[in-house]
Amino acid sequence: MDCAPTVKPLQRSVLLWILLLSVAWADTSSTKQRTVTKLADGVYEIRHPDAPDEFPQSNTTVVIGERDVLVVDSCYLPSAAREDIAQIRKWTSKPVRYLLNTHWHYDHTMGNRAYADAFPGISIIAQRETRRQMAGYNPGWFDRYPKRTLQLREQLASGNDETGKPLTEVQKKQFAAILPGRDPVGAEFKTIVDRLPDTTFDEALTLDLGNRVAELKFLGRGNTAGDAVVYLPKEKILITGDLLDHPVPYLGGGYPFEQVATLRRMAQLDADTIVPGHGDVLKDKVFLNQVIEFLEVVTSEVDRQVYRVGNGSRNLDKVREGVEQNVDVAAWRQKFAGDDKDDREFFDTFSWPGVITAAYAEIWRR
Repeated sequence: MDCAPTVKPLQRSVLLWILLLSVAWADTSSTKQRTVTKLADGVYEIRHPDAPDEFPQSNTTVVIGERDVLVVDSCYLPSAAREDIAQIRKWTSKPVRYLLNTHWHYDHTMGNRAYADAFPGISIIAQRETRRQMAGYNPGWFDRYPKRTLQLREQLASGNDETGKPLTEVQKKQFAAILPGRDPVGAEFKTIVDRLPDTTFDEALTLDLGNRVAELKFLGRGNTAGDAVVYLPKEKILITGDLLDHPVPYLGGGYPFEQVATLRRMAQLDADTIVPGHGDVLKDKVFLNQVIEFLEVVTSEVDRQVYRVGNGSRNLDKVREGVEQNVDVAAWRQKFAGDDKDDREFFDTFSWPGVITAAYAEIWRR
């Protein structure tokens, strides 16, 4: 199934800008097809194609016990969630008793209602802070999405951006390519009755699915304030949400200093298989340790530069300049993105500037 056109490298920065204006987050590489990977008997990972509006959809993990089923992350499009539900019913007649939202981002939560409709007895779970953020952010998303689509269409028609500045020919082509996909996505969102988590936890929650245990853990802040992971101790499988994304880590915001410690705690878990929030299933901790090292390098240099030039939001550009002079950006770009143009563009326009900005915001108040 291929429901989304590929994002060309030159489109990446403008697309990210459009997504950010909607409080959205981009995948690390475009995904064209729905794929299913069997991780163990009764454990499956589903990777989804990008939505028609180019928005990435989270990975979903299905854990089937002898009595109950746990689903981790419900995806972005309700239609994609319903497709997953149909697949689950082919695997088992057991009910989906639990659905965990690893964090509040829309690409991990907008399928909640589809699961609640299909399985009336379901318990939707989140870390306490994630539930609070979903309650705060979700209403604004449903309100902003159609308005933003209208704004983009008006700007394309007028030839000017929201500041009155003329759009370039490249921007016009980008807007024209992106806009058609927003209408079918907007139509899906128009029918959603939001479904928030009804069960929360602070640090840990253990689920017995019937001869299969799933440990839900809050290891610390990182990508958001309420990131949860799922650990299957018997199978040695770790499901990370967006604390880890592959091949280019999602680092456009969050808490980079704290994420170092959070990822170190994650690395201590005895896991042979890691399911990231987006991207391919990982079979070792090499990439996880690479992300830890990268965050350590960047946050250490941000820290040093803040002491050198001073704190306060006015000094962000000076700090950024100092970090870029002292960190081998090209080497890190190559490690994460290789020679893939889309991934390199994503690193350059989102992850690299984002991690510096987020780290600075985390410490400038001192």
